[in-house]
Amino acid sequence: MLGVSACGGGGTTGGTTTGSNAAGGAQKGGTIYWLTKRPAEHMDPQRTYIGRDIFNQQRLVYRGLLQFPAGKSGADAIVPIPDVATDTGKSEDGGKKWTFTIKDGVKWEDGKPTTCEDFKYGFSRNFATDVLTGGPSIYPLNYLPSVAKAYKGPYLKTGQDVYDKAVTCNGNVLTFNFEKPWADFPMAVAGLNFAAPFRQDKDQGDKNNFVIFSNGPYKAQGGKWTKGTGATFVRNDQYDPKTDGNRQANPDKFVFTEGLTNEIITQRLIADGGNDKYAVTDRSIPPAFYNQITGAVEKRATNVPSPYTFYILPNFNKMKDLKVRQALAMSTDRAGYINALGGAKAATLAKSLVAPDLPGYKENPAFASMPPAGDPAAAKKLLQEAGVAMPYPITYTYQGGTPTSDNAAAALKSGWDKAGFSVKLAPLTDTYYDVIQNPANNSFDVTEGGWGADYPSIFTVLPALFDSRINLTGKSNGQDYGNYKNPEAEKIMDEAAAAPNQDAANAKWQELDAFLGKDVAYIPNYIQNFYFLHGSGVGNYNQNPAVSMFPDLGVISVNK
Repeated sequence: MLGVSACGGGGTTGGTTTGSNAAGGAQKGGTIYWLTKRPAEHMDPQRTYIGRDIFNQQRLVYRGLLQFPAGKSGADAIVPIPDVATDTGKSEDGGKKWTFTIKDGVKWEDGKPTTCEDFKYGFSRNFATDVLTGGPSIYPLNYLPSVAKAYKGPYLKTGQDVYDKAVTCNGNVLTFNFEKPWADFPMAVAGLNFAAPFRQDKDQGDKNNFVIFSNGPYKAQGGKWTKGTGATFVRNDQYDPKTDGNRQANPDKFVFTEGLTNEIITQRLIADGGNDKYAVTDRSIPPAFYNQITGAVEKRATNVPSPYTFYILPNFNKMKDLKVRQALAMSTDRAGYINALGGAKAATLAKSLVAPDLPGYKENPAFASMPPAGDPAAAKKLLQEAGVAMPYPITYTYQGGTPTSDNAAAALKSGWDKAGFSVKLAPLTDTYYDVIQNPANNSFDVTEGGWGADYPSIFTVLPALFDSRINLTGKSNGQDYGNYKNPEAEKIMDEAAAAPNQDAANAKWQELDAFLGKDVAYIPNYIQNFYFLHGSGVGNYNQNPAVSMFPDLGVISVNK
């Protein structure tokens, strides 16, 4: 299971580097293989909202205004630096106005220049929420609410004049005129792809979901990603490294393979034969293989905290009784779930949806008395107080298809069944978030989510997940997977956003988190650890906060 955000950092563990080549002295050439089970849901930059895919896209094919440094560790990894812009932007009017100058010499794979108009057009696509579902469009919609009301993206053309006043091009100078101060806009731009350029003549709306048109160091063979299979990336001969200075672009080729089980991936990486010597993965080692991670194999293993918190969500369209939601929370066996994942190597207990390393973090008081293994007896009493017929039937939809995820779901079912629920497990074995985001698929009673801050602020967590005004549309619930809508919670969000300083804002975020906990809008489950293996021929192997602790393809190389 993977988180859904860019998750640029927040003080997580520094880089882990292995291999004989030091950064800067890496060999050029060769092929790196990325092995995974989970298929990509989107390759369209404006629609991508899974950290793994965002950062792989940024390192390989999509160059934006800004980027994060490649191969750095700790706090140094999440300091925005220029990419296609000449600097990190100039701010005016208290953070409402941001101006960037576009570099010369950055070309698309067909040789045409990446222009200011390409950035303006790419940003406009965020407003087409009925055409392009998924993605972090919540930010443009939040900071340009009047535009969002009048303008529905570049396909309908309504309200185009309103958009054209908000985002302007004057030659190679790009200006954003926001309606609210956005002091940390550079962090958002570096950590997400909502501001990525997009060529208007290449836009086919929803049909672009797996099309890849590059202005980066690599391009996709055949120009697209094949869902369930993957893609091969080769050097883009129109890329000029002199305009970059960050991405090392060491290998000649990257081959991504989807659809492998976690067990097969681990077996292949342990064996370390053939091309697997040059392979990496985003899949954690299953617990059944822990006893094989010894000796030379252990030297190729890394175990680092990820920025992702996972949580359980009641579907508010169906589970409307607070007592029932409280019973669900009280009987949630989080300890059993973590044990099924692999124990301390795989996860640690979460005490809020907000990650502990974010400024303003505080344990959610609503869950302070909830035992890690749950309390089925107390939960059954709550169900009885609700006056519902028992056993109370619920369907739990989760990302399944592996022994580990299915065993973890079974642990939840056991605790819930003991409390008086009757649980049907409904695993999704292909894509996940694009399914539960679709209102047509909201037949579940309970589901799961995973989230990491897009940049180090609680603002990028709670409103992104629970503000119905920017999430709920006819074709999508955005990141509000439980379809939560509460005006009182949204009032606290607005107060936090308008707070005069960070301390006052954090106090409001804590108030909001406590309110969500009391309403059982979510149940915190665990914080994920990444327990990865890589091949012995991989050089410059580095995991860092700039890429949400996944392998950093900006510095990776092949040891020939």
